[in-house]
Amino acid sequence: MSTEAKEFGKWRSLLWPIHAFELKKLLPMLLLFFFISFNYTILRDTKDSLLDPKTRAATIVFLKFWGVVPAAFLFLIIFSKLSNMLSKEALFYSVIAPFLIFFGLYAFYIYPNREWLHPTTSADWLEATFNREGFKGLIACYRYWTFSAFYILSELWGSVVLSLMFWGFANDITRVTEAKRFYSLFGIGANVALLFSGETIVQFSDIRKYVPEGVDPWGMTLKYLMSVVVVFGLFVMAIYWWMNRNVLTDPRFYDQAEKTKMKKEKPKMGIFESFSYLVKSKYLFCLAVIVMAYGISINLVEVTWKDQLTQQFPDKNDYNAFMGRFSQFTGIVTILMMLFLGGNLIRMKGWKFSALVTPTVLLITGVAFFAFIIFRDRWENIIFSTFGTTTLWMAVLFGMAQNIMSKSCKYSLFDPTKEMAYIPLDQEQKVKGKAAVDVVGARLGKSGGSMIQQGLIVYFGTVAAYTPYVAGALLVCIIAWMYTVTVLNKQFLNLTASKNPSPTPAKA
Repeated sequence: MSTEAKEFGKWRSLLWPIHAFELKKLLPMLLLFFFISFNYTILRDTKDSLLDPKTRAATIVFLKFWGVVPAAFLFLIIFSKLSNMLSKEALFYSVIAPFLIFFGLYAFYIYPNREWLHPTTSADWLEATFNREGFKGLIACYRYWTFSAFYILSELWGSVVLSLMFWGFANDITRVTEAKRFYSLFGIGANVALLFSGETIVQFSDIRKYVPEGVDPWGMTLKYLMSVVVVFGLFVMAIYWWMNRNVLTDPRFYDQAEKTKMKKEKPKMGIFESFSYLVKSKYLFCLAVIVMAYGISINLVEVTWKDQLTQQFPDKNDYNAFMGRFSQFTGIVTILMMLFLGGNLIRMKGWKFSALVTPTVLLITGVAFFAFIIFRDRWENIIFSTFGTTTLWMAVLFGMAQNIMSKSCKYSLFDPTKEMAYIPLDQEQKVKGKAAVDVVGARLGKSGGSMIQQGLIVYFGTVAAYTPYVAGALLVCIIAWMYTVTVLNKQFLNLTASKNPSPTPAKA
């Protein structure tokens, strides 16, 4: 083989490390991730836009703790019971279908009747009784309870359908040697979805010029967006059905006999046994800490940024349109990182180095963002004279850059390294342990940040007043995160030392 051919093969393996016969498995997984992520982006941006702009940031703080965490625990109880009763395929459909039914009903029935459904008298009484600035966000959770329900279910779509159902399925059918090449590419589908879903959000949010007088433009936006969510959710179920009949029956990709034997031999576990994994297993406990640290860190920054964003865009459609553009920029940056950094970095630098990139980026960008917020009054005249704009707009842009970099690192490095850490575990730990870590651990992470902030907002009254304390909490959290990565790396290397031989292509 010539030197040029070898060089070409080297670059090809870096950019596209997939064998031709593996496309039968990879492409449907990419499509599955694409549609799930498309819906996730629409729901993630819409759930914030739906909340009352006057109390949006404060409402998010309380909802993450008093709404999302109890809902995650309730789901885990139901999921644990269903996983012992249903097959994996039936469990997948049973989890996704209720989400699609709710989002469809919300746009066409619940939101149009919100004035009748929302309590007014009792909410007014609560506001008069607890007449303090810091409680307005909590009372808004109750006053606009249908908005709260939409927010909670949208949050759970990310942790349940994306993290638990998709990644659980991927981990179950993917070998370690495949994961090193596949997992970064799985994220390509997710971030191409950001480009399309972001544009979809922008187009359906910029609908006011086409809506007749007297018609609620935000209501029309919701109907269009939730229709897309339902249709793409049905596509997800169809692809999963096809893979069970055409991919999981192919011995090159999935050893059905081995998995069936493991399933028969493993004991059934209840909810308390699932939680005990996090206490008894040092490995799973470290994974839970990493997931919670990410959730806390991203939440501490996001709430502060969204407070600035709400001030800049008080209208719901304008807010949602900006979030759509933000999602598109996130997708572009993430795709570039995945193609030229993610998988290559994992292969060349190893698991530990790759897992440390995300907290490092969060630390650097977070310090820059909070420094600008805290000291921006000193920059007001300079910003206006140099750029001809306000410090508020610059704060929005600083926060956007921070969020884009942190989310790009999450998709290209944090998720792949986290999911690779599950692969060496036995089947029982993959199913029950992953449910405890991803659903409860992730929710506790985000709610942990909210718990810190709700205490601060009740005491100080506004997000702006407690920002310096949030910056300090972020620093402590990231340091703990980095230490846990180094501890987990030693265990991961020991477990993967002699696992999973490489697949061989079928003979022609």
